[in-house]
Amino acid sequence: MAEAQFSGTTAKQLTTTIGQHLDAVATENPEHTALIVPHQGIRWSYREFAREVDRFAKGMLALGIQPGDRVGIWSPNRYEWVLTQFATAKIGALMVCINPAYRLYELEYALNKVGCKAIVAAESFKTSYYLKMLEELAPELSLCNPGQLKSKKLPHLEIVIRMGQATSAGMFNFGSVCDMGQDNESARLAELAVTLQPGDNINIQFTSGTTGMPKGATLSHTNILNNAYHAGNSMHFTADDILCIPVPMYHCFGMVLGTLLCVAQGATMVLPCEVFDPEPVLRAVQDEKCTALHGVPTMFIAELDLPTFREFDVSSLRTGIIAGSTCPIELMKRLISDMDLTEIVIGYGQTECSPLNSMTAIEDSFERRVTTVGRPHTNWEMKITREDGATAAFGETGEVCSRGYGVMQGYWDDEERTADTIDVQGWLHSGDLGEMDQDGFVKITGRIKDMIIRGGENIYPREIEEFLYTHPEIQEVQVFGVLDDKYGEQVAAWIQLKEGSNLTDDEIREFCSGQITHFKIPRYIKMVHEFPMTVTGKMQKFVMRDAFAEELGLS
Repeated sequence: MAEAQFSGTTAKQLTTTIGQHLDAVATENPEHTALIVPHQGIRWSYREFAREVDRFAKGMLALGIQPGDRVGIWSPNRYEWVLTQFATAKIGALMVCINPAYRLYELEYALNKVGCKAIVAAESFKTSYYLKMLEELAPELSLCNPGQLKSKKLPHLEIVIRMGQATSAGMFNFGSVCDMGQDNESARLAELAVTLQPGDNINIQFTSGTTGMPKGATLSHTNILNNAYHAGNSMHFTADDILCIPVPMYHCFGMVLGTLLCVAQGATMVLPCEVFDPEPVLRAVQDEKCTALHGVPTMFIAELDLPTFREFDVSSLRTGIIAGSTCPIELMKRLISDMDLTEIVIGYGQTECSPLNSMTAIEDSFERRVTTVGRPHTNWEMKITREDGATAAFGETGEVCSRGYGVMQGYWDDEERTADTIDVQGWLHSGDLGEMDQDGFVKITGRIKDMIIRGGENIYPREIEEFLYTHPEIQEVQVFGVLDDKYGEQVAAWIQLKEGSNLTDDEIREFCSGQITHFKIPRYIKMVHEFPMTVTGKMQKFVMRDAFAEELGLS
């Protein structure tokens, strides 16, 4: 019986660091446009972009940030985010991506889990007051000199670098740090350019799990630079392409398949808005004549359904990546007919794989582009395994596993969960259910884990459950997803209260507000006295999901 295992095409790997690659691109084509940020008035050539990256890199060196130190970045999509991404790579520090929607509970955990020495933060966005949250966690900021923080709750954090022109006690300004580098830092940066290695860890991305708190997937230069490079090649990207990036930078989608993909190919990056908004996205596509546009299905739907959509000229578009969930057939038809995205492709993967495992090809048939997630990516292997670990047959459902250059180095400071995810043969186990045909095309058919996908955001129930357990009146809680027409899924929770409690739905949501990300707060809550369980005492979430969906009229 044929086994469901397939290898992608082989191609040359990049063997440089991210900093070395950026320098080579800037030297080869210095006047080519590198970065456009309309909402901040930024339009830099590669010469100017590389110069600004170096200025911030030297400033961090002047502050005492060294190779191996962890530097958090907490901000919506801004030019400072992109400078931080490449400047940390140049000095060998690990950039720690912090979800801009995080609240106090999540922020404290993330900073302490990986021991962030420094954090670069925006002042605020909408209802997220980043600096105020930092000051609440570290009130010592009001009394310390910048760079000398000693915080009880954040014991590793020493340096806070704030964006914007205003000043804050205990914090450096981003622009001021860019001016700090002198001759010594220039010499040190030149030394690091030749001593840092492609295999060095360079990025930590938090990814949740079905048990416990988020894990820090640790990625190297080789991991993410090559994933970006090969993705660009699959899309037939060249330096002449202009990519509109409305997806969040803190995801691999934004920072690897967005900005890094452009730098890998010497192309132009466009950040149309701080967070996704369909109108500025379409305006950026029109004004900058973008040839490519990324997004999750809900983003593309919002763009197409904008009442003024027809007023924008998007005829320059050619390609892009859809990720986050499978692309519905009708949406793909509209992308091709209404947005001229004739060469758009589907990407599938995990943060732990830097992130792409598989990708449809521009040359694939329409049917393959809407019913599969493509074939294994360049220099990559995939297989489907049965519960007993044996490789499944073609067409048989099992767990999707991947192996190749992009598999993470491991979860930061978590050998046990790393070993649970990457087996001794180097295969990363995704927790996703899928099947593979004889040509190597993979279909994702479900999830072993109870992950909820809400509007392209991966939400892991156990993380929400762990937080809700901290409420003194909650005895037991089970979180799961229910269907939603707009977002795909919504978060639902069944909660058993402690005896004598009269806690209400609204009080629970208020307890969550400001502590966990807004899209993790349960949309639907049901108070129960018991839960459906197996005879061995295992919770049956699928029974809860089906019963609640019927009760809510969502089935």
